[in-house]
Amino acid sequence: MTRWVLAALMLVGVASTEAAEPFAIGQLHYDGGGDWYSSATSIRNWLGELQRRVGLTTVRDAQVVRPVDTELASTPFLYANGHGNMRLADAEAASLRRYLMGGGFLFVNDDYGLDDSFRREMEKVLPGRPLEPIPASHFIYHCFYDLAGLPKIHEHDGEPAQGYGIFLNGRLAVFYAYSSDIGDGLEDGDVHGDPAESREQAARMATNIVVYALTH
Repeated sequence: MTRWVLAALMLVGVASTEAAEPFAIGQLHYDGGGDWYSSATSIRNWLGELQRRVGLTTVRDAQVVRPVDTELASTPFLYANGHGNMRLADAEAASLRRYLMGGGFLFVNDDYGLDDSFRREMEKVLPGRPLEPIPASHFIYHCFYDLAGLPKIHEHDGEPAQGYGIFLNGRLAVFYAYSSDIGDGLEDGDVHGDPAESREQAARMATNIVVYALTH
């Protein structure tokens, strides 16, 4: 039984805490000049919220993973974030394709400015599988907390928040948060000055994404 399955079982109370390895979030280190490392406190806070809200045993900090690292295959949940340009070499795109086709899950947070390059590079990773809007009725918004859809955390240019995704054999394998900025909402409260209500919505959405990924 893989660590991914054990983590999922632990979420629904079937496996004991001792049986499963601590859950880790892989932070995708991509090239192209974009700030993949932005929102420095987000993942640590996110992992803490998963412990508190879900009872999931987690590691303490992000696990940085490059697309061609051997560790990618054993990373149950991959997170990409940034403002700027993302660029994947052919070998990196192929590696991410194998990861996703093999059951991996990728959550991408547009920290404002990532959209064009991310969409371009995803066409390399999964050609012919465009991102499609995820409606507010989708289970990712209701699997742990009952949300009205993707919450709007930062105004940026004022566009409404919208979740997009790519399905592989009926499974949501890529979830993309556009014009929302869940990552900034997960940072320490004094970093962006977000109101407590917005930070709570970000934490709830981030919790839902992990619960969904580990149980589907």
